[in-house]
Amino acid sequence: MAEVYKNFINGQWVESSGGERYTVVNPANTADVVGEFQRSTAADARRAIAAAQAAYKPWAAVPAPARGRILLKACQLIAERKEDLARTLCREEGKIYREALGEILKGLALMEFYAGEGFRLEGKTLPSEMPSTFVYTVRQPLGVVSLICPWNFPWAIPVWKAAPALVAGNTIVLKPSDFTPLTAVKLTQIFDEAGVPKGVFNFLTGPGPVGEEMVRNPLVKAVSFTGSNAVGEAINRMAAERGIKVCCEMGGKNAAVVMDDANLDLAVAGVFTGAFGSTGQRCTATSRLILTRGVKERFMSRFLEKARQIQIGDGMDPATAMGPIVNEPQMKRVLLYIEKGKAEGARLLTGGGRARGGKLDGGWFVEPTVFDDVTPSMTIWREEIFGPVLAVTTAQSLEDALRLANDSAFGLTSAIYTENVSDAMKFVEGIECGMTHVNNPTIGGEAQLPFGGVKATGIGDREMAQEGLNFFTELKTVFIDFTGKPQTGNLR
Repeated sequence: MAEVYKNFINGQWVESSGGERYTVVNPANTADVVGEFQRSTAADARRAIAAAQAAYKPWAAVPAPARGRILLKACQLIAERKEDLARTLCREEGKIYREALGEILKGLALMEFYAGEGFRLEGKTLPSEMPSTFVYTVRQPLGVVSLICPWNFPWAIPVWKAAPALVAGNTIVLKPSDFTPLTAVKLTQIFDEAGVPKGVFNFLTGPGPVGEEMVRNPLVKAVSFTGSNAVGEAINRMAAERGIKVCCEMGGKNAAVVMDDANLDLAVAGVFTGAFGSTGQRCTATSRLILTRGVKERFMSRFLEKARQIQIGDGMDPATAMGPIVNEPQMKRVLLYIEKGKAEGARLLTGGGRARGGKLDGGWFVEPTVFDDVTPSMTIWREEIFGPVLAVTTAQSLEDALRLANDSAFGLTSAIYTENVSDAMKFVEGIECGMTHVNNPTIGGEAQLPFGGVKATGIGDREMAQEGLNFFTELKTVFIDFTGKPQTGNLR
């Protein structure tokens, strides 16, 4: 019998008021049931929000360094449990084990960074136009915040939202993706054991009405969301109606450019990792490849040989280099995009279908797929696929490559491979995205650096780094007049 997992509200593990549950299975082996989770209702969300509201003022009154020390205790627990957490992530989301462990360690680095931010929750001191007046700014928490997280990074993204929200003094309601809730259950357990007071961190699983309540409820002061453009834009509209802060990190259609003078070893390895790492299921994945004519034949020969040798399978097998798609609907979506690529005239070089045979038949696997002769009008060039599918085209020059790379509704990340410093800098200045890499894959980020994009990719502030902390605060400006007399300066 599958284990049943509950919601965590006001310091207690509780069942949904509706009494319904749903089942999550291992995407590499659908006979392996990960667990049963609560199909929560809007009433459950209201209960969690009310608990967070009741806990807010006492938590905000805790000194920020003390809040940071609780996160530091969570770091210790994460470090002790990292292998178990990685196995859980691998089992419910499908990442290969070494990628899953990498995600856990990234979350640990984020938690460490924000634990230290408890000592650096800073404002500014500035000169006043008026005599004998001391002016400064201070950051204060918002109140109850809603965190709505995706399935593709079920550990790192909840951490990089929850850690800054907590250290800033907010209280939280977290809703993970219904596809990958168990990793978030374990994060909730860690926060509880680390000493987060009851009501400060609340967790629940459930369908759309839960998320809508988490945005529309009048007690909620901010929403941080990562996921699809359709949902993110709807959340932004709902938040705008209430005038609350919102941060939405959404899609990506990231381009890597390889110039004639590129280091081929570096370029092939980087594009390969960007395209097929995490089975292409990340917003920073390399989904478009732009090659200049002088390098194309040499690059593609080596790249295709590498792609055709990928071992697909269960992520817990050390020999596996690429795992499954997260679930059957997502697998069908990826396969539909592949069929569109074929139908619209792109030239299929490798892959192109569901991976079959032996143990693969028990999971949701797609072959690593590469299309050439892709034009900017084709669907596989324009839309986010979120799978192991790479669209390749040819550029005449750096300027042409930049034009092709910028021909996208999205603007998350990018990469260029070149030994020419001038070309690299021209690309960095001209590319329309929030992050870019020179001689590195499109993927990756660090705790101390802002994460996010432009155009259709992002709404609101960046995540991670100090920017991620600032989102969860309000800035207050303070004037202290110590003259004891009426002022006659620049009063507004």
